[in-house]
Amino acid sequence: MNEAFLRAMRTINSYLDCFLVPRCFHRARRQSVLDSINCQQREAMLARVNYYNKLEQQTAIHQAADVKSFVFPLFRRPRFSTYFLDLYEVLRYFPTQEHFRYLFGDVIHVPEEPTFVKSRPIGEDNINSVVMKLDKRRHFRFVKDRLSFSQKKDMLVSRTTWAKASLQRTLLNRMFLNHPMFNVGKTRMEEDEDFPESVRGFLTVKQQLEYKFIACIEGNDVASNLKWVMSSNSIAVMPRPCYETWFMEGTLKPDYHYIEVKPDFSDLVEKLEYYMAHPDESQAIIDHAHEYVAQFRDERMERAIQMMVAQKYFELTK
Repeated sequence: MNEAFLRAMRTINSYLDCFLVPRCFHRARRQSVLDSINCQQREAMLARVNYYNKLEQQTAIHQAADVKSFVFPLFRRPRFSTYFLDLYEVLRYFPTQEHFRYLFGDVIHVPEEPTFVKSRPIGEDNINSVVMKLDKRRHFRFVKDRLSFSQKKDMLVSRTTWAKASLQRTLLNRMFLNHPMFNVGKTRMEEDEDFPESVRGFLTVKQQLEYKFIACIEGNDVASNLKWVMSSNSIAVMPRPCYETWFMEGTLKPDYHYIEVKPDFSDLVEKLEYYMAHPDESQAIIDHAHEYVAQFRDERMERAIQMMVAQKYFELTK
């Protein structure tokens, strides 16, 4: 059974769960879900809750939606239906009169008032960006990599879409398109294409996993492939991230969870050659990445953390 089919089935199940199960049933279950977490788990969860939701004092919100009127965007354009489903899966556990603000899509600014978002800039001044696990079926994909690091090609691979939206993606393609250590390019032509030779066609995740190094370059916000790359036996290669999501990209340690390169890629070849010559250090990065990814694999804890983030939001924005 292929991955796309499984993702589609999970989406259908989410639709059925959202629309066929009464909200009162979920509200009654909220406390039991939270009570099922032991003390040791709760301590680790609270650290993540306070990272996603940095609010510390009562803060007013205006022009807010309420849980009761938060319904499927059937006739809206754009619909952001996957965002709706992911947020609704959490909000259905709360009273219908609770109010909140939300922004769907690739959010790279900090709202003026506390708002649920998928992404935010990394930094200390992003308090009003309350991160939720949105668009998760696209972003939170993990893989079972059957190749060890030593079995992979001594090359870096990259396949991007709409590279014009990212200067770094364009720069990577222009600098290394024909370099023997790289297999980089775009999957399709863009409008007003000025670099047609960079279009190299689509590569599946399985095909990309044949390479030791995979570029994870930010586009409109975060690099969406970073999650599955860090769950594999390949190494993520990227400049230090500027944006973060539920994956907490701002907590990743350079050359510990991923290989950090300069934004102009001037040290990229040197870094790749170093880690190819030091396989023990490469394997250490892979092991650290796997440890980091493990915290997102427990669906029960993930659901509880989302509830706690929302509960803190409602308590501090009343």
